[in-house]
Amino acid sequence: MDRVMLPAGAGAVRLVAVDMDGTLLDGDARVSPRALAAIAAAERAGVHFVIATGRRHSYAMRVLRELEMTPDNVLITSNGAVVRQVDARLIETTHLPISTARWLMEHMREFRNAMVLTFDRVGTDGDDARGALVVEELEDLHRSIEKWMIANAPYIQHVDRMEDALGGDAPIQLMICGTVERMRRAEARLLEDPRVVAVGRETRPETEVQLARTEYPERDLSIVDILPAGCSKGAAVMRFAASQGVKPGEMMAIGDNWNDLSMLEVVGYPVVMENAPEDFLAVALERGWFVAPKNTEDGVARVVEGVLAGLER
Repeated sequence: MDRVMLPAGAGAVRLVAVDMDGTLLDGDARVSPRALAAIAAAERAGVHFVIATGRRHSYAMRVLRELEMTPDNVLITSNGAVVRQVDARLIETTHLPISTARWLMEHMREFRNAMVLTFDRVGTDGDDARGALVVEELEDLHRSIEKWMIANAPYIQHVDRMEDALGGDAPIQLMICGTVERMRRAEARLLEDPRVVAVGRETRPETEVQLARTEYPERDLSIVDILPAGCSKGAAVMRFAASQGVKPGEMMAIGDNWNDLSMLEVVGYPVVMENAPEDFLAVALERGWFVAPKNTEDGVARVVEGVLAGLER
């Protein structure tokens, strides 16, 4: 077997948190048979397996059903804003205050044609209701993320003014999508305000939102998720681990992009995929983090097999 050789001590891993796109999912956006087998074996060996993704619960479960996870398995979605069990039972959710959402819409008016407002509207069957996603304009979003827009069409509500969707429950996040250059401008504009910090940076008393950026340079696509203060994959993973009595030194996180940074920084065994953007991979190498084979080369499966080998020793 061509499993990878992990750092010494990796046999102590009791929890593995894994990103989806670019990490667990292969080039066809599926979980490979080898990864399915490795994850099942790890869970039988007593290792907690947690999905931590930028996707919404409903959108993530389209793929994850084939994992045959138990109803009690935990799914961290929307970059940490929502935590549910696989059967859709809610563990925790963090909302973006309506006043903050209104301010952001006005402050980022230049980018409203690339903006999606997201609500946690998951039914008991685990599927979203229409209105879980709200958009004001469609053309730029179809240009940037056409496949995503088509796949999520049943849940998208098109409104004349995005503020009109804020009459009831509070949203969980705002998302802005576009070219790498345009989204870096959007991120810089947001970070000019003291109420905004990047995920992984220390929050201040005035902090209202945190940013999580995901980049796909080969597609010239970047996504900026605007989240409630304190929300991140790392924070959600740590809370769940603490509830299970798992210490940071017993945890592994596997990711491939900037929105995974927060969970990679808090675990004892951070693993970055070889297919990560060059600047993110450079950070991983500088910090001495383990680099796994690409997602198209069964990188996650090979890492999990390495964990199992350590457990057997």
